[in-house]
Amino acid sequence: MSRAKLVAANWKMQKSIAGARSFSERLVAGAADDVACEIVLFPPFFALPFAAEKLKGTSIAVGAQDLFWEKEGAYTGEISAGMIVEAGGTFVIVGHSERRHVIGETNEVIAKKLKAAIEAGLTPVFCVGEKISHREAGEAEQFVGEQLESALSQLSASDLERIIIAYEPVWAIGTGKTATPEDAVEMHRFIRGCLSSRFGSDLSERTRILYGGSVKPENAADLLREKEIDGALVGGASLDVDSFIEIASAAP
Repeated sequence: MSRAKLVAANWKMQKSIAGARSFSERLVAGAADDVACEIVLFPPFFALPFAAEKLKGTSIAVGAQDLFWEKEGAYTGEISAGMIVEAGGTFVIVGHSERRHVIGETNEVIAKKLKAAIEAGLTPVFCVGEKISHREAGEAEQFVGEQLESALSQLSASDLERIIIAYEPVWAIGTGKTATPEDAVEMHRFIRGCLSSRFGSDLSERTRILYGGSVKPENAADLLREKEIDGALVGGASLDVDSFIEIASAAP
């Protein structure tokens, strides 16, 4: 089954409003002829509506980097799914490794966020991935499987229809290290097998699984040509528009 490739830019806590506007304008101008894949930008939340304004009427989507699971309330500093929608977002990242390992989000918290995103009509990019300690101990698949099971056990088959999964080996994020295409394909197949066991092979084959972890122009083509890799969640290399367009252009 052929799945449309998707390349996403996660700017994390970087870029100003002016930077988001400029990047969006240059992306539209530079990607129109050379990029065939789906593109999503994940700016900081305060810049999301400004990027969305510049991208209105194009095929490029915008999303938020996180959300809270309640619709409203006394939750200082949090952002609801409804706020993301109102700001122009249609996607949201859930369970990024930095939320898990720096902020301390648990599988249970991530499951609630995933459900809230789906209920609001957002498309979640649900992240899973292991640390180097798990990989060296031969526990990478077990660890990723537990992350998947905790979240997906709360969801229905129709919920999975809305989800994109991103495999991001923690040891390859911001370190300059990258999983080889063979490493990534092996884990993507494992993830798809987990989906198949719970939801059936037809639905698992339709689910897109992205790779995230030091993706850059130099390795993008090797990763994106793999059938099991349905796109990329790009961090540092997405901050420069020319670099990001080069990565997106590598998607067949």
